Amino acid sequence: MVVLSTDDLDESIRLYSETLGMPLKFRDGAHFAALDGGAITLALATAADHPTHGQVVVGIKTADVDAAAKAVEASGGRIVQGPYNDAHERRAVVYDNKGNGLVFYSLLAP
Repeated sequence: MVVLSTDDLDESIRLYSETLGMPLKFRDGAHFAALDGGAITLALATAADHPTHGQVVVGIKTADVDAAAKAVEASGGRIVQGPYNDAHERRAVVYDNKGNGLVFYSLLAP
């Protein structure tokens, strides 16, 4: 998943969905949406839900968010926001050893 910043979710959804033809997969209120970008999911997020608003972030689905964050830290990266649960998933926001933003996530059981 690639996460892009937006300050107007509806406007961004229109661009990527109507103009570029990416079907909407999921929407969470006025702050997050996921679109089908073929082999990847394109996520749009406002500052309320973007891990590092203003930057492009790669989201990586993993079975063990905590272990992935610790592994990046042990390899010279930095944990920006430690593992935590939000409404839908467990997340950790990290910078890799070159300063690139990553979000590790795993879906929470319903």
